[in-house]
Amino acid sequence: MPTELLKADEAGIARAAFLLREGALVAFGTETVYGLGADATNARAIAALFAAKGRPAFNPLICHSPSADAAFADVVPDEVARRLAERFWPGPLTLVLPRRACSPVVPLVASGLPTLAVRVPAQPLARKLLAAAGRPIAAPSANRSGRVSPTTAAHVLAGLDGLIAAILDCGPAVIGLESTVIDLTGSPTGIGPRLLRPGGVTSEAIREICGSLAAAAEGEAPKGPGMLASHYAPRLPLRREAACVSANEALLAFGPPLRGAGALFQLSEAGDLTEAAARLFAGLRTLDAEGARCGLAGIAAMPIPKHGLGQAINDRLGRAAAPRPGPGLGS
Repeated sequence: MPTELLKADEAGIARAAFLLREGALVAFGTETVYGLGADATNARAIAALFAAKGRPAFNPLICHSPSADAAFADVVPDEVARRLAERFWPGPLTLVLPRRACSPVVPLVASGLPTLAVRVPAQPLARKLLAAAGRPIAAPSANRSGRVSPTTAAHVLAGLDGLIAAILDCGPAVIGLESTVIDLTGSPTGIGPRLLRPGGVTSEAIREICGSLAAAAEGEAPKGPGMLASHYAPRLPLRREAACVSANEALLAFGPPLRGAGALFQLSEAGDLTEAAARLFAGLRTLDAEGARCGLAGIAAMPIPKHGLGQAINDRLGRAAAPRPGPGLGS
């Protein structure tokens, strides 16, 4: 059946919440990207979510809740988690914590791990939906596995029409990059908080609260989303740190654009990282479509500074440019 497109008004939110409680899949907008929601306490709904995305079951999901109290009902927060939540929730931060034995979240959400990734989104309409649903909602990005994340309802519809029950149109995502994921469960070496995925909250801001922030170990099994090497990928091959561009390439520009590209998308002519982050996934989608229409060979991305939100932008570009995995190994 065709996917319902719901307005984010009282009736639309009520309809979306009803569908979620019935075990259906509903996409909804957050401040980061659009998420594909499923009842995290319903094993059949979570299995359907993995199937709709073509997502591997070893790649954990994030549970979304309307408040910190609701999120912490499913996990065991330490003092650092509480400080981070007080500073950054609601907002684009995901915390990986030990799950409570009493949590009703099904094991498949966490890929069988004794941990759980939790977040409280800043988008007011998303929080209204979560409150109306009355249960934790697992919500990875609302796209087919490994492809570019959606930042509008139209992006979701283009990739998942007929595969999910509904989309709650919350307008364009204002941040445009997924949440930062922090692991607070410790490690075999006993180090403290670890950055599993850079995102909408910068590493610099996290360190102001935590003091230190280590990187995830190379090659470790995913404890949260966005850790696979190939991820967020357009269909055209992507070339990073471009100092020149040819006529058979599309250009993802940052600042004054290089000359000679066959197609152009400007992330931020002024070199603003916040603007660039918000436009990144839309830019990859636009150039992918334009490149296919014009028969271009690939996408060249100009250099992006590596501080602040630039760390997250470079992370997404690096994963988008990585060698493609076999079927079923995307995000």
